[in-house]
Amino acid sequence: MQLDESSAKDIVIRLRRARGQLDGIIAMLEQGRPCKDIVTQLAAASRALDRAGFRLVACGLRQCVTEEGGADPEATAELEKLFLSLA
Repeated sequence: MQLDESSAKDIVIRLRRARGQLDGIIAMLEQGRPCKDIVTQLAAASRALDRAGFRLVACGLRQCVTEEGGADPEATAELEKLFLSLA
């Protein structure tokens, strides 16, 4: 599966956002910030990673369905496994 440029950029942006959140979480831990604040940021970072993964799988599914000749059953099954691994 090859991502189109727009989708790849979107996924990279989401991953960079998650990386920034993780850096912030590390700083919060080092500063001794309250657990509630840290957990809130962990949840946000987790959602950012999930969204990046779902976007990646969604792009793959779209390509499988729109390719000439319809969806390849093997590729579709592989993408379904990837999708479920994110759940």
